[in-house]
Amino acid sequence: MKFHILTIFPKIFDSYISESIIKRAQEKGLIKIQAHNIRDYATDKHNKVDDKVYGGGPGMVMKVEPIYKAVSSIKYQVLSMGKRGKKPKVRTILFSTRGKKFDNTIAKRLSKYDQLILICGRYEGVDERVAKYVADEEISIGDYVLSGGELPALVLLDAVSRQIQGVLGKMESLEEIKGSYEVYTRPEEFKAVVGRKSKIWRVPKVLVSGHHKKIDQERGKA
Repeated sequence: MKFHILTIFPKIFDSYISESIIKRAQEKGLIKIQAHNIRDYATDKHNKVDDKVYGGGPGMVMKVEPIYKAVSSIKYQVLSMGKRGKKPKVRTILFSTRGKKFDNTIAKRLSKYDQLILICGRYEGVDERVAKYVADEEISIGDYVLSGGELPALVLLDAVSRQIQGVLGKMESLEEIKGSYEVYTRPEEFKAVVGRKSKIWRVPKVLVSGHHKKIDQERGKA
C-alpha cells in the first residue's frame, strides 16, 4: 500500500515514519509513504494555498485549487503506473471534525485499498468543495480540534498499516485477535515507595503458574 499525504508541512512526518514498525514496514516494501507539499501545486508566484473567507469570518481557509491539482496529479500517476487490466483501488480522505469517527473497522476497510490520499487541512479549515467533490470521505479521530490534519494522518497511517499482512510480524499481535487484557513482565515482585511506606506490587499468581487454561480464563478468552 502507498500513502500519499497532502500537507503544507511535509517535514512533520520525517521523524515518526523513520522509526520502529513503520520504518521496518517500508524497508520490507509492505508500505510506501510520500508527503506532498500542497504549495507545489499553487499557481501564483507566492505559492499561496489559503485565502479569506467568503461571507466574512476569522482566519483563512485553504483553497480548493491546489488541493484539487495535487489529488488529480497523484491519481493520474497512480493510474498510469497501474498494471494493464488492473485498476488500482484509490481512496481520498479529508480529515475534518465533521467526519466519521475513525475506528478499527474503518482501519480494516481502508487496508484493502492500494493507495490512500490523505488531505491535511490547516488554518480555519478547507474550502467545502474539497469535501464535496475531491475527497471520497471525511474522517475525524475524535471530538476535539487540532491545529491541522497531520496528526490524524499519522494516526490513520499507523492503524491501517497494522492491518497489512507482515507489518507486525505476527497478525496475532492485533488487538482484536489477542484481546485486550492486563499484561505484566519481570520482575515478578516490584518494591515501590508510596508516601513513606514501602509496598510490593506483585504479578497475579495465575500468570506465573504455568497453567494455560487458567491463564486464558484470567484473560477472559476461555
